[in-house]
This record gives sequence, structure tokens and C-alpha cells, in this order.
Amino acid sequence: MTGTEPLRMVRAEQLERLGNEAFDIVIVGGGVTGAYAAFDASLRGYRVALLEKSDFASGTSSKSSKMVHGGLRYIEQGNLGLVRHSLLERQRLRRNARHLVQRLPFLFPVMEKDGVFDKRLAKAFESLLWTYDIAGGWREGILHQKLSKAEVLSHCPTFNEENLTGGFMYFDARVDDARLTLNLARTAAFHGAAVVNHAKAVNITRNGNGNVDGVIVQADGREIRVRGGVVVMATGVWLRDWNGRKKNDPAALQIRPAKGVHVAIPWLKIRNDCTVTIPVPGRNRRATITRWGNVSYLGTTDEDYRGNLDDVCCTRQELDFLIEGARSALKTDLCAEDAVGSIAGCRPLVGPPGGKTLEMKRNHEINVAPDGLVTIVGGKLTTSRHMAEQTIDAAQKVLGKRAKCRTQSAYLLGAAGYDSQAIVASGGLSAQLGERYGTEAHFVSDMLESDAGLLKPIVEGLPYTEAEVLYAVRHELACNVDDILSRRIRARLMARDASARAAARVGEILQTELGLSAAVVAQQVSDYVAAVEHEKSVLMGDTE
Repeated sequence: MTGTEPLRMVRAEQLERLGNEAFDIVIVGGGVTGAYAAFDASLRGYRVALLEKSDFASGTSSKSSKMVHGGLRYIEQGNLGLVRHSLLERQRLRRNARHLVQRLPFLFPVMEKDGVFDKRLAKAFESLLWTYDIAGGWREGILHQKLSKAEVLSHCPTFNEENLTGGFMYFDARVDDARLTLNLARTAAFHGAAVVNHAKAVNITRNGNGNVDGVIVQADGREIRVRGGVVVMATGVWLRDWNGRKKNDPAALQIRPAKGVHVAIPWLKIRNDCTVTIPVPGRNRRATITRWGNVSYLGTTDEDYRGNLDDVCCTRQELDFLIEGARSALKTDLCAEDAVGSIAGCRPLVGPPGGKTLEMKRNHEINVAPDGLVTIVGGKLTTSRHMAEQTIDAAQKVLGKRAKCRTQSAYLLGAAGYDSQAIVASGGLSAQLGERYGTEAHFVSDMLESDAGLLKPIVEGLPYTEAEVLYAVRHELACNVDDILSRRIRARLMARDASARAAARVGEILQTELGLSAAVVAQQVSDYVAAVEHEKSVLMGDTE
């Protein structure tokens, strides 16, 4: 899994493969589930095509809480099996994607009153934490801790100490969800898969016997017939709008999108070194504040969503709700204008209408239609590897073949040989690149060594360099300005307005590398700036 040259990803070659090759498995949907399924199938030796209508992780898989965890509240719901399995999968990700998945402490303050937990519930909660540790939390190598008031404040000095008596800390993990998904897709390509973003599946084809035999794809202004022995629908919440089944066939699964939002505020307003759990007035679910770089992001909501799945934004009402929760728990004067970015996405819950989405189980479901169409939906990021394993198990039954899953211990690109403690300990550029590229970081630093001008930051206030933009275009299938600023370097979440100012320079690099016309680049820049303005306008309540 280590080489002397970076993986070469040329879009034209990938598109040519789609039309010229006959694939065993065609996967529609380039979120984390589809990307992991492509990785799994390619490792088993199948000929695989992965198709994504927009960019990898552009939907739900870049809008998550960024947490790789078992989920304490699932114990509260009595779903201990899901917790135990999730914690096992957490550690597999900690090993196999070790450059992207890091330990994340969670802090639960104990209050005299009006807190997440008061003293009466503290003992019961500690029992819950022991259950969590025994279920698999111990795999992280550290058990939960009981903290004094001073220790709580050392982790979050802005916490309102009135009524604070102490706290608990336990340990899970976090990940840049978009880069994890991208890395999975690239690793699938490394093992032979044809991987294409901005390729929209518009129809499922069937042979004379009525069995699924491929997909019609629209990409770069043309239609491509992609042949496949089995087609997997891994499109998440978008199954609500198109499930690929024959006309008039009833949907096998009921999709219930649940909207979740996060807002980013400058870290100096919070100064937390872990994820802090806070009470939100008038709400059962606890909110969280997590540090990421120089921002802290607040989330999340959990409400039914019936709108346009391609235009999900955080509203002013949701922003005020989260800000109010933070203000009630912290000694900091937060206001809506402090928000430097936001994300909004929909969880692909499976189930009928009725009841609260918060109370629905996060299990996944796989359906195999009589014509061989395989559908996977539900679950959560932490269990995506296992979901992919079961999906490919189902797909190969349609093919009449059998091959063993190998992803339990399979490294992603950049993970093999990576030592996070050694790389991150001394900080600096090496640490910054290591946390994003792992052992592939030297390919980026090679660019910097050959052209010192590429060391220039691309977005004001963020550490990402022009070399990383160049690398994204050459080796990470970035096709446009939004691919780079929203997902390759996450600038849209961390510095929304500054990212819009950087769009023109990103466009210049794209034009040079991909040979795009000035008109195409100008349109990309205009589209990105307009999307940022729309997001900001909805967030601030100027438009609905």
C-alpha cells in the first residue's frame, strides 16, 4: 500500500473504462457506503465501477458529526448490540484509516441543576459508561474518567461554572468524513475499480429476461451505457426520489430523511480541547461542541425533512436554537454573526412516518429485488465497513459467485506504516499534511520542494496550500471549485466567506491543470460564490 508515485487518476480514462468494460458490480452512489462497497468488492477480485452524480461525499457523507463512535444513547435505547458492533468497527477504522481517524474525548459536565446530568443521575450515568467500556470502549486503551470541577474547566474554560460540580470523560473517535469517503474511493481505484464522480445514473437497464444488467450514465455532456452483472443502489436519502426499480413496482424500503445541522464558530469563543456535551433548553437530545482546527462546531438537530435533498441548508431558526444552547452552557457572548460556516444534511433513516426521528434505530437494511437490483440504506458512518461487507455478500449471490471479505484488516491509502504520534507530536507542516494524507503526504511536500511558490495558503486564515489544490486536481479527481473548497480542504465549513474570496485562484489552478476554457472556469467560480451566498442568506434568515 505504499509506493514511490501517487495514484494516477485521469478522468477521461475512467470514463472510457465505463463504456468499454463489462463490470461484475456497478455501484450507484459515492457516499461512504458506496465507496466502502467499491473498496470491498475490488479487494475480492471483482470488476467494479463506482458512480457518483455529484462529488464523492457531497451528500450526507460530508455533513455528519464527524464522529466514529458506538453511541451512548443507543445503550439508553436498549440497543446494546449496535453499540458493541459499532465499537468494534470503530477500532477497525482506527487501524485501517489511522491517518484520518483520531481519538476524541467526550466531556459530560455534572451540574447541581439544569445540566446534562445532575448529581442524582450521575451515578446512573457512570454505570452507563461502565457498560460502554465493557461493550467495547476499552478497545481504545483508556477507560472513562471522573473529573473534578477544575478538571472540567481545564478542558473547556468558558463553561459556566455556576452549578457545576464535576464531570465525566469517555473516549471515542472522529474523522474528516469527506476525506475518508474520498480515500475509500481512491483505494478502490488502487485495487482496480473504475471510479467516477460527476457521473449521474439516470436509468437502470434490464435484459430480455427482465434482469438488471447495467446503468445509463450522463457525464460530461454524453450518455454512457455501463454494463454490469449486478447493480447496487447506495444513494442514501436520494432513494426517496429515485430507487431504480421498475416502473409501477412498489418501493421495498421506506426512506425517512432526518435533517441534521452544524454551525462553525471561531474556536477562541469556546476554547474546548474535546467534545463538550451541553444541555439545550426544551430539548431531550444533548447537543455537542467539537473542536476542529481553529473552529468549534455546534450540533446537531434531528428533524423530519421533506424538501429538496439537493438544497439542504441550516436555517436561522436552527442557528438560533444551537446558539441559545451554547449561550446557556457557556460564559461566552455568542451571536448569529459569529457563525463562520454551516453544514446541513439528511440521515437516511429507514421506517414509516410517525414518532420522532431521534427515537428511530440507526440500523441498516439491504434489499435484493426479484430482478437482481441490490439496495442498501440506513446505518451510520461508523458501521459503513460492515454495511459494505453485507452489501457485497448480497451482490455476489446475484452473480452466483463467492469470495471472502477482506476489509476487516485492509489499509486505506496513506495508512500503512503511518505513526500518528510520531508525525503529530512535533507539529508544523509535516503534522498538518500527515493528518490529511498519511504516508502519501510526501507527494504533496515533493510539490512544495520543487516549487516553493505552492506553499502560499489558498484560503485566508487556513493552513491549506496551493500544492494541496494541485494535488487534489491531479490525484483526487477534483473537477471543479466546489469539489476543492467544500470537500478536499473543507474551507467552506471552516471559513465560508474567505473560501468564496479564494474561488477565483482555485479556478485559475483548475484551468491550467485541466485545460478548461475561461468561460467554464468563470461559471464554476460564479456558481460557488452564489452557493456560498445562498447558504449564508438562509443561515442568517434573509431568505427561506
